[in-house]
Amino acid sequence: MFDVIVIGGGPSGVTAALRARELGASVALIERGRLGGTCTNDGCVPTRVLAHAARLMRETAQHERYGLLGERPQLDFGRLIGRTQEVVYAIHEKKQLHKHLESSGVTVYEGVGPARFVDPHTIQLDDTADRLAARRFIICAGGHARRLPFPGAEHILSSSDVWDLRELPPRLVIIGAAATGCQLASVMNTFGSHVTLLEVAPHILPGEDEAVADALQTNFIERGIDIICGISGVAFAEQVDGGLRLVYDYDDAKHDLETDAIIAAVGWPGNVDGLNLVAAGVKTERSYIVADDCLRTTVPHIFVAGDIDGRMMLVQSAGHEARVAAENAVNSLEADGEMRAYQPLIVPHGGFTEPEYGSVGLTEKKAREMGHDIVIGLASMVNLDRAVIDGYTTGFCKLIVDRNTRRVLGAHVVGEQAVEIVHLVAANMVAEAPVENLASLELSYPTYISIVGLAARRAVFYLGLMKLAPEWHEIGPHYAAEWERRDTDAALS
Repeated sequence: MFDVIVIGGGPSGVTAALRARELGASVALIERGRLGGTCTNDGCVPTRVLAHAARLMRETAQHERYGLLGERPQLDFGRLIGRTQEVVYAIHEKKQLHKHLESSGVTVYEGVGPARFVDPHTIQLDDTADRLAARRFIICAGGHARRLPFPGAEHILSSSDVWDLRELPPRLVIIGAAATGCQLASVMNTFGSHVTLLEVAPHILPGEDEAVADALQTNFIERGIDIICGISGVAFAEQVDGGLRLVYDYDDAKHDLETDAIIAAVGWPGNVDGLNLVAAGVKTERSYIVADDCLRTTVPHIFVAGDIDGRMMLVQSAGHEARVAAENAVNSLEADGEMRAYQPLIVPHGGFTEPEYGSVGLTEKKAREMGHDIVIGLASMVNLDRAVIDGYTTGFCKLIVDRNTRRVLGAHVVGEQAVEIVHLVAANMVAEAPVENLASLELSYPTYISIVGLAARRAVFYLGLMKLAPEWHEIGPHYAAEWERRDTDAALS
């Protein structure tokens, strides 16, 4: 009998197994497919390859302005898809997960299963395999792309099916305009597809700050992406001469689109089917495993981490959850073992769209709903010298600051390197430091990350923390240089 059995070999499962071993437990990890999970095999890694290719294509549009003459390259989409798989292989070779786990003392069962509970302490890998028992379990079985239940759904690709395409669809409909849908829309538009985005919510990126959603939507429309928000649902899809026809409900009427391919990016349910959780007594809701703040399921010796619990659904969160779950699982082996809660308050995230966006903490709407008296520090990329140098002046940095504590409640960045930039603010938030720390930080010049300093100084000004001569207020609004204090695009709320 093992101390801990981990089910699932993605980021959460591998992290949980290694952390449990670090704490001295005997550990087995079971993965029915290939170690690495969705993230490595058909999620973040190959998607980032597409985004990088789109970035390279976008760069070529500036070649002539910078004295680089010659014909612009043409896309070989099939070759690009092949490159995604080369990178996936390279990541696997770099990580050497199987070797790393076994050298750490974890017993690995790869390519077997799926694992299913036969009772609360026992699992079986398949109909013929021996049963494995453990004192504690950590379920890290991940999730999968949701399939839509409407007539003709067999003609619809999921986001995980993109890697099976060998030719770029001239016309593409994407159902769902959250992070995955917007990333696919952005790269496919850059590659040359005519993209239509369909979304049930009133605007794209419904989970992001409205300023981020508005900026991306405006940019997408300018690039020729058709956006239809507020649809009621999809009625059916069918094959027609030359492609597909999709019928959807909008504004109390049916509308149709003819296209060459349709991709659904409409959710990520947990992989609960097949685990036979009923035999273990584990409760599920809406395709996710129910767990408390200590990541313990309704069965005290079974823990959970990653997408299957339906919480954050992010790779960085999966790893953090895994460490908490592993520590709680191992500590609970002792009668007086300490348990700690997982509290995902500060989780930076973003999307590799064009332009990029990155966010952390509260949106402006959420901060107001929670009763915070807030100040908005806003700085535009157009004022950033590095952005002018590189020719990428689209975007902004928006800081949401509590007037009483002077702490940053949220940060939202659109523009070059936005996903990287937002981490500076996240570090300041974790330290519970006031916004003036960011305002006084001497950031290297010329860089994109210095947009944070500009936005922070706007906030400091509006908080009344900056000493100014009376005549300064008589000068009137002006467009400031990067190192100056004020700007016409600063905003106070």
